[in-house]
Amino acid sequence: MSRACAKTEITPLIAPGRERHNRPWKDRFAVAPPEPDDPTPVQAMQYRLATPEGRKLYALRKQTPEPVFGIIKSVMGFRQFHPRGLQQVKGEWSLVTMAWNMKRMFALSQP
Repeated sequence: MSRACAKTEITPLIAPGRERHNRPWKDRFAVAPPEPDDPTPVQAMQYRLATPEGRKLYALRKQTPEPVFGIIKSVMGFRQFHPRGLQQVKGEWSLVTMAWNMKRMFALSQP
């Protein structure tokens, strides 16, 4: 994977494991550790995630698509696909997203 990312000039930000919530304030405001000499791809990613810039970039993963999926699950009650096969699932997902967009357009058109 690291060669494919380097070839396309993508810097991956993948968590190497689960982090605990509500870290102590000393950990949150600690200075980033020194960059390792000749790191493996995993070590390089761990270092990137330990820097303030890496933490900010990694935090961005939550903001864009996830609320829409949560709303579709909770408001529209869509929890699972019913048909079998990729083409049929794509069709069902198109219907769900079209219904969501129409619902949203209607809500935005109301004064």
